[in-house]
Amino acid sequence: MNLLFSKPFVRDYRKLSKQIQTAIDKQIEFFMSNPGHPSLNIKKMNDSRDIWEGRITKSYRFTYQTKRDTYVLRTVGTNDILKNP
Repeated sequence: MNLLFSKPFVRDYRKLSKQIQTAIDKQIEFFMSNPGHPSLNIKKMNDSRDIWEGRITKSYRFTYQTKRDTYVLRTVGTNDILKNP
């Protein structure tokens, strides 16, 4: 699978602390090598656009969609992002 970072994802990522950015990088590596990794806690969101969420830390999440052979990372941030994925 390929990986595409949306503009909102990149914008949100840049606003976060270096410590959280490092945690995101680590979880994205897990995601690319094994999307079923238990620390990611991947689950489908209740959204008609087929959006999924993954865990970065206890308080941070990322959202993504799958388009053919590409994971499109949509947003990243605190759990509040899940209100508007």
